[in-house]
Amino acid sequence: MAKLDAKTRAQLPDSAFAYIDSTGKRRLPINDAAHVRNALSRFNQVVFDDEAARDRARLRLLRAAQRHGVAPIGFISAQLQPQQRLPKGHVTFLLTDIERSTELLARLDDRYASLAASVRRVLRRATRKAGGHEVDARGDEFFAVFESAAAAIAAAVELQRAMAEGPWPDGVDVRVRAGIHSGRPTLTETGYVGLAVHAAARICYGAHGGQIVMSSAARAALAEPPSTEIKLRSLGSWRFQGLREPHELFQVDAHGLAAKFPPLRSGVKV
Repeated sequence: MAKLDAKTRAQLPDSAFAYIDSTGKRRLPINDAAHVRNALSRFNQVVFDDEAARDRARLRLLRAAQRHGVAPIGFISAQLQPQQRLPKGHVTFLLTDIERSTELLARLDDRYASLAASVRRVLRRATRKAGGHEVDARGDEFFAVFESAAAAIAAAVELQRAMAEGPWPDGVDVRVRAGIHSGRPTLTETGYVGLAVHAAARICYGAHGGQIVMSSAARAALAEPPSTEIKLRSLGSWRFQGLREPHELFQVDAHGLAAKFPPLRSGVKV
């Protein structure tokens, strides 16, 4: 196998690597059959960010092996399907996004990647603690799924408290917006698809940093009222681009979280 020199490696697209870690480092080249074989042999030597990242890398590696006609000896196809670990049926999504990420990038420059990785660790800890599953993490976004709406709320409150505690580099104020929505999406080989996913995204992007906004669908999915320390405050009904029906939204208030925010950033109140 010809070793990739730095210049050739830099010219390869991201799709030529099975794994890109949270700092942006590209691992396990899969650009040709020889490198696919090498990636298969080295896979278990790589330290992944988490199990979800490991699953995604496995799936990309399997597909590359199939594309280049390489027999993935030692790999079991069923183990390479991340969707088997994700809940099906009626689920609740939690989507977060870093607020003012462009400004933070301009201020921190090459240290922003480290900041984003630290934020992801906070989000992952909160998700795991509440019994949720990471679906995807790219750029400034983090996407998780829960079998219950109560667990999604618990994770959102936990992560917002952790974000408020910091500390963050250079004393910057780092905040994430969070959206929660429940529905019955379709689970495919590459993840969830359906209007429930789009609704969760629209709700998240409408929120402000430090704010948790949830839909009436998520509220209705609660088996029982939230704990006494958590209050749901109505924000009224909002219509979002790309969604057929308006959604009644609620702000999740809890001790230690900011409570006052301007009107939602996007959408039209009806």
